Amino acid sequence: MTATVQQARPKVADQANLLDLIDAAAKAVTRSSRDDLALRLSSIRERVSDSRLRVAVVGELKQGKSQLVNSLINAGACTVGDDEATAVPTQVHFSETASAALVVGTGGGAVSRVAVDLADIHRITPTTPMAKGQPVLRLEIGVPSAVLREGLMLIDTPGVGGHGNPHLASTLGLLQTSDAVFFVTDASRELTEPETDFLRQAAGVCPAAACIVTKTDLYPHWREVVNADRAHLAKADIDLPVLPVSALLRGYALERRDEALNLESGFLELFRFLRDDVAQTVSAALRRLAGYEVSAAMEHLILGARSELATLRDPARHAERLAELETARSRVEELHKRSALWQQTLNDGVGDLVADIEHDLRDRLRHVQRAAEETVDSTDPGPAWEELGEWLQDQAAKAVGDNFVWAHERSLWLAEQVGEHFALDHTVDLPDLEVNDVEGLLEPVADLAVIESGKLGITDKVMVGMRGSYGGILMVGLAATLVGMALINPLSLGAGVIFGRRAYREDMENRLQKRRADAKMAIRQYADDVAFQTGKESRDRLRHVQRQLRDHFTAIAGQTLRSLNESVRTAQDAINLSKRERESRIAELERALIDLCQRKESAQRLVAK
Repeated sequence: MTATVQQARPKVADQANLLDLIDAAAKAVTRSSRDDLALRLSSIRERVSDSRLRVAVVGELKQGKSQLVNSLINAGACTVGDDEATAVPTQVHFSETASAALVVGTGGGAVSRVAVDLADIHRITPTTPMAKGQPVLRLEIGVPSAVLREGLMLIDTPGVGGHGNPHLASTLGLLQTSDAVFFVTDASRELTEPETDFLRQAAGVCPAAACIVTKTDLYPHWREVVNADRAHLAKADIDLPVLPVSALLRGYALERRDEALNLESGFLELFRFLRDDVAQTVSAALRRLAGYEVSAAMEHLILGARSELATLRDPARHAERLAELETARSRVEELHKRSALWQQTLNDGVGDLVADIEHDLRDRLRHVQRAAEETVDSTDPGPAWEELGEWLQDQAAKAVGDNFVWAHERSLWLAEQVGEHFALDHTVDLPDLEVNDVEGLLEPVADLAVIESGKLGITDKVMVGMRGSYGGILMVGLAATLVGMALINPLSLGAGVIFGRRAYREDMENRLQKRRADAKMAIRQYADDVAFQTGKESRDRLRHVQRQLRDHFTAIAGQTLRSLNESVRTAQDAINLSKRERESRIAELERALIDLCQRKESAQRLVAK
């Protein structure tokens, strides 16, 4: 049992080789007094050193998310029970001793941690007194688990439908910082349309995702449900694995050390997905990132070394050296030109992006509004108003989520467009863009207005009929008195019945038209509220992206400018060296160039691997 589980645990490959390569590059840039390059390499080394796989576990309420987390780590870290549920995001990581801490925001992006007794973790809510009025960000739980020791970190999220988390789209922001997402649904039913939509959005944001079907031990028809889920995903053109698991069987297997039962539980396939899909994706991304940064740093150093070496090898060709210096200066001027170009590309791109994202959101909400109004026109909205309101809110949340994913994809495309201005001699590393979360975005939006249900009591119906029948009885009765009949007679009563029924039908039709008009007004007001609330958030989100791109490429421009200026300076200094000094410096530069080129080639092999 232990060997089987050990083989299934995720690990990030090549970490030691990556760290050695980065350390060697850091020593080289430090010797050249390039603190700017050393700072970037230090940041990359920190990311490579933290090789934990961050897996977010999301899904609707009571689908078995917390039990899945507990079974993965073989420990009772998360709250489980029929009357209990996860109330705040819970981060489960490795620790030598069991511990828990509540992370709260203190303003200005700063956080603080409050120690929590392990016996009290099930009492933590967004309004817990332990936070002392500060916003609760997450609950961190350290567990001495062998699986977590291998580099796995699990994030259990509150179930959708409870604790102020009404829509699946509210968890999209969490997926940007995760290496994988497990979407959990139980085997009692097939995937719903909102769940399928969320999986499509998650696949566009997170590098790896899987649909986990839990509680297979409770439902004998779970295989049919799994096949139906796969069919739904294939129909929606979503390429994600569907993995059935049973936490109960997993617990029995570990307790009895039963290999066959452990295999039947489905958890070995889940570990295989972590190892072969998630870990390899993370490893490849880390290799590319480290390769880009080391290759770029080595190119900066090679540029200065080659310029100085060319001057030292042939000092007699002074005029040619001056021409080379002029070329170097022109490259500096070209960089300034490129700086203006990339900033123009960034500003224009962000402006277009803001307009496109706002138009896309309004277009999506307009389609939702039209579909809701068509439903109102084709039926009586009164009796089904609550159901229609839930549908409208789900569709609005879906529109916001789709818009979020599209903004993320367009931001990556813009980063590539700006990066092309810097792709002179090497591939430019692109920044990891963090688009702000959409959690709680729709909370300020007012609920859909209440309209008349359309149900009338017996008294109201009688009163409507009597008001209409009065005119018929009076008109026919007065006419009958001309021929000597009483005012109230069978003819006047019959006319009263006819007029009363007509008045009742007209009143019902007028009430229906009023309900439809009120419903359309409420739908339009709700759509306007959603557009108003998300419009500013969308603009702020994209401005944040603009600042990220600006800071990233400004740093690249500064590094390249400094490298070219260093080339000009070293070439000028080399002309004035004595013969002995030149020979010593030439030998030193040749050795350095060989080493730098080898480092660059190693980095490029990592990128191409």
